[in-house]
Amino acid sequence: MNTTPAQKWLLAATSISYIIVILDTSIVNVALAPLAATLHSTITGLQWVVSAYTVTFASLLLSGGALGDKLGAKKVYLSGLLLFAVASAGCGLSTSLSALVVSRILQGAGAALLVPASLSLINGEFLAAQQRIKAIGIWAGCGGIAMAAGPLLGGILIQLLGWRSIFLLNIPIALLGVLITMRISVIKNPVQKRPIDVPGQLLAIIALGSSIAVLIEGVSRGWQDPWIVACMVVAALAWCLFIFIERSIEQPMLPMTLFRQPEFSAAVAVSLISGLVFYGLFFLLSLYLQTVRDWSSLDTGLAFLPLTMLVTLGSFSAGKLNRQFGAFWLITGCCGLYAAGFAGLLVLGENPAYWRIALCFPALGLAAGIITPVATSVVMNSITRDQAGIAAGVLNASRQTGSALGVAIFGGLLGAVKPLATGIHLAVCIAIALSLLGGALWATTLSRNSAHKKTTP
Repeated sequence: MNTTPAQKWLLAATSISYIIVILDTSIVNVALAPLAATLHSTITGLQWVVSAYTVTFASLLLSGGALGDKLGAKKVYLSGLLLFAVASAGCGLSTSLSALVVSRILQGAGAALLVPASLSLINGEFLAAQQRIKAIGIWAGCGGIAMAAGPLLGGILIQLLGWRSIFLLNIPIALLGVLITMRISVIKNPVQKRPIDVPGQLLAIIALGSSIAVLIEGVSRGWQDPWIVACMVVAALAWCLFIFIERSIEQPMLPMTLFRQPEFSAAVAVSLISGLVFYGLFFLLSLYLQTVRDWSSLDTGLAFLPLTMLVTLGSFSAGKLNRQFGAFWLITGCCGLYAAGFAGLLVLGENPAYWRIALCFPALGLAAGIITPVATSVVMNSITRDQAGIAAGVLNASRQTGSALGVAIFGGLLGAVKPLATGIHLAVCIAIALSLLGGALWATTLSRNSAHKKTTP
């Protein structure tokens, strides 16, 4: 890829942010056992430690994208890096489960500023479509490296320095990103005077937060508990009001017109399903290895290498594969890989030898690594430049929403369904069904759209 020095520095700066954002979605999973021991947490508490980050990340991403469009992507990006560094310090210094969850919420807020702003910066600097695809592939590939390194790096740090070190690691990385970003100049797009949709943002937080709370707490409290029933009512009302307001106001946080584009809608749906099944699997396997098999954090990190390394390979190969086969066949095939990989994991209930589990990892890792950059490229090429921040926010919000749902659903099944083998078997079957559904939705939507374009004069 022929790039200017300015483009290289910008890509380096934005990739740093994605590294720490993805690092904190993977590295925490190998700390589940020591976290539970130190903070006296149950599975429900561990679900909140993981989900507090992703729920906040997902619910604030739309406003993060809008802020980038309104205030300037570089300013918002720098603010996100500094907030993430401060929140990471809070995580590392936490002495109680509640303090850790609050700090994780602040981390999620920082990530919600970083990701859409970084994509908006890339979209503004790399104007040619093919250059943009390659740049997004490198950006996503850095996230893949963080995903691959996260479990092993986390295991090593926990073994040597304790679980707090996995959060304190973010501080120097974030500050390095600040130094690089301060040195670069970016294309200044016209400032948009669109107001922030405060009612929509508040309703999004309430709707997603209460939905995840129901899924996590419903297992321990019981589905007929008054608190759970109240959360169900709140979630339903909040979702209905959110959709109503976004369809009614002149300048919504989530323009529903975006979903009139089939490529955009399909990419959002597939990203949500991919996040759900992959991160749900990550949480499930982490609990399984550390509690059922009593493996250490380091052993668990090593066990995940065949999975996470293939995520990296898939991310870096996505751009070339996209040019060769096209997004239609590539994502349809990746959903099939997901289903095949999960089908192999049905043996988990039998407590099999590790190599039988690892045989399924290449298919799952490749699928996860390829879907993210390809879906992102499809979205960024289907919208106008002035919608880049919002579109990036919607896409990543769907992915993080899927992640939170996966942890809540899979963790809930492990806690509620006995014996454990039955809970694992049910979780894997759900993952297979959702993977096939994602592939069917993608193939059907894009084939219909292609046929429509051919018949439109």
